[in-house]
Amino acid sequence: MGKISGTWRIVGATLLSAVFVVGAYVFAQGVGAPPVAEASTETALLQALATKDSNGDGLPDWEKVLYGIPVNATTTDYFHLGMTDGEAVARGLIVPTAIANISAATSSPSASDGSLPPPPAAGTITAAFTKNFLTLYLSAKQANGGAPLSQTDTMTIAQEALNQLAQMVTAAPNFKSAQDLTVSGSGPDALKAFAAAAGAIFAKNTSNATTSEINYLKYAVEGNDASALTHIASIAKAYRDIAAGLAVLPVPEELSTTDLMLINALARISQITSDFTRANTDPLATILALKQYPQAVLALNTAFTYIGTTYKDAGITLPAGTPGASFVNLITDIAANQNAASSQP
Repeated sequence: MGKISGTWRIVGATLLSAVFVVGAYVFAQGVGAPPVAEASTETALLQALATKDSNGDGLPDWEKVLYGIPVNATTTDYFHLGMTDGEAVARGLIVPTAIANISAATSSPSASDGSLPPPPAAGTITAAFTKNFLTLYLSAKQANGGAPLSQTDTMTIAQEALNQLAQMVTAAPNFKSAQDLTVSGSGPDALKAFAAAAGAIFAKNTSNATTSEINYLKYAVEGNDASALTHIASIAKAYRDIAAGLAVLPVPEELSTTDLMLINALARISQITSDFTRANTDPLATILALKQYPQAVLALNTAFTYIGTTYKDAGITLPAGTPGASFVNLITDIAANQNAASSQP
């Protein structure tokens, strides 16, 4: 089993290559002035999250839970083997809990009391990942005639297990359907009234954050700022409350499809942002959330673009300061701010 443990150490690089994401802009404190998150920031964040080793035991935090080691463990020798956990893994003395549960692995040394490492906490993404990995591993080993798998085979299995989980997250049901919305009225007056009401919902549900969820996650991961996770939670709540508020707001016929798109995009990004808060307890959940994040932001961006186009096509202009102006002109305002910033020396 030392060979299996040794090949597992390479899986970290595979996970990294699978979850790099592109940058996108998001708003954190209401609809008025969304900050910008650069692609380089997100890439660096993924690298930091995937390599973070809080207690210096030689194992990244996400990998600790795969071996049954709590992410918040303070000791570097969790199994009391007289060496760091990273060294014990390298020597094949401990193996991932999923593999340790294979009957052939029970003869491998583990903790000093002879017991196997505890499984990852139930309900965590890490637990789901190890279950997926075990299923795929056993199937591949059987197809290989029971012979040990190569390093390439093991990395491929880890990649597939992660991708399956990512697809499961993507397939999460929408928050609302068309049948849940109340369509009422049409024309300029109805559109103006909706913009004012929607803008009020955004204004009511701003968070206490001063930057984006991505930046706060960076502070938490790279700077060990525990308060950053609290801010992320407040942002996630704001997204969720806005989605819920819009869902009960009567919507003009012209905006019914786009409004539903916006509601579901907000709910989706709220779920993803909530998973950012799990960086210290279920790192793979945060890694997978970052993998899904650009798509969610793109959906949000598309919804606001369609909203602005609908009002423009209807000949409705809402100057700055007019009720609902920020809601209608969000994408236009972002583009103007970015152009102004890029033109400055």
